[in-house]
Amino acid sequence: MSTKIISAEEFDKIFDEGEEDILQYFDVSKTTRPGLEQEKISVSLPKQMLVSLDREAVRIGSPRQAVIELWLDEKLETLIA
Repeated sequence: MSTKIISAEEFDKIFDEGEEDILQYFDVSKTTRPGLEQEKISVSLPKQMLVSLDREAVRIGSPRQAVIELWLDEKLETLIA
């Protein structure tokens, strides 16, 4: 995807009108999500826990990792709140 170059005024007008996709005016090839960088970890879990995780993953149609991330996030939110 090539990035079009326009003035700030043109960009503001396009944004305000809301009829055109503004992402074409951004170079997203080097974007980052501060605070959301990922780091790999290794966790050993009992077989039965993995069976339960997989069952839930199938039920909601998501990968096992997504279920683990969702549950950890929900738990951490309750601790912080």
